[in-house]
Amino acid sequence: MGSRGAAHDFHPSPASMSSSHRTSNIAHRTSPRIVVLGGGFAGVYTARRLLKRDANLDVHLVNRENYMVFQPMLAEVLSGCVGIADTVSPLRRLVPRATLHMRDVESIDLSNRQVTLSPGFKPRARVLDYDHLVIAMGNVTDFRGMTGLAEHAMPFKTLGDALALRNHVIHALEEADAEADDHLRQAMLTFVVAGGGFSGVECLAELHDFVRRAVKSYQHISLHDCRFILLHSRDRILPEVDPTLGEYAQHLLKKRGIDLWLGGRLDAATATEAIRSDGRRIHTRTLVSTVPSHPNPAVAALSDTLEPVGGMNDRGKLLTDSTCRVIGTENLWAVGDCAMIPVKVAGNGGEKADDAKATYAPPTAQHAIREADVCGDNIIATLRGKPTRDFDFAGLGSLAALG
Repeated sequence: MGSRGAAHDFHPSPASMSSSHRTSNIAHRTSPRIVVLGGGFAGVYTARRLLKRDANLDVHLVNRENYMVFQPMLAEVLSGCVGIADTVSPLRRLVPRATLHMRDVESIDLSNRQVTLSPGFKPRARVLDYDHLVIAMGNVTDFRGMTGLAEHAMPFKTLGDALALRNHVIHALEEADAEADDHLRQAMLTFVVAGGGFSGVECLAELHDFVRRAVKSYQHISLHDCRFILLHSRDRILPEVDPTLGEYAQHLLKKRGIDLWLGGRLDAATATEAIRSDGRRIHTRTLVSTVPSHPNPAVAALSDTLEPVGGMNDRGKLLTDSTCRVIGTENLWAVGDCAMIPVKVAGNGGEKADDAKATYAPPTAQHAIREADVCGDNIIATLRGKPTRDFDFAGLGSLAALG
């Protein structure tokens, strides 16, 4: 069996496979196999770094789609300022020497060094053995425990979400233009976004721009008829940036007529209302939620194994040392939004670590790309018995597009 063809299909669960079967599968490989889970900035750039440093490595990249989305421009896709094709890059072009698996991750078996992937055309799961595993799966939008959000709130995390929201807004405008019931018409022209971080602020700013341009084509709608509301649990938006910049952004949005409802989170939703934690209700037919963000289920399932050794916190984030290796493990690495990587650089905008002098790298693309380089270098250093290096990046600054 060749080094790139060792993935195998099977009927029983990984636990039911004999140890000789697993050993035989690994023994036929001629070079170390590194499996990278996730096709975002962190995962793709890790695979690129590994193959750039050593073209003979057996690198496998797992992602649901065969393309990478430039996430920072999803809001511009919503407004139509950026074309869809300009935000996606084919993975086979970005990492041509990697073996790509277009599947979901069903489970990760750390003790047996195996990853189980969802079935493809064959109704069978696929199992990948690995020597080193890199988890770069980011987070997922999960409305469990929040009444009505799963049914009535729209997420804003993927390219499909941006397109669905754009189509929904167009439909709301079309319906409102011909609606005689003033109460229903106002609800259709009220657009609510929950979450005052980068995603929520940029989404609402571009949504405002899109509607402002679109209403010029309707006979019975003006921008004055439309209402835009941003819900945020904190006292100011954009907590990721300097307070003065966050205040400037608030002033700019208010100047455009956007209402900021601060100090209370979105708690529930119905088909006709968004309900805040303080009981205030907003009549709307367009509710977008950029929160909450939760670990990927396959990552969350590792808690029983990793929490006792300090490799996962109580929010399901993978805790690493400064080399991007998950604490308490030898061959497990984590980068990107699902990881908490300590950096001792003042003012990097990250989250405070337990050590008062340290912070964790923030979940931005510029950090993910550099984490990937460090992770790739350290995996190769580990394979070669060489010293590893620490991740230490201060950041180039933050940018939020406000339409």
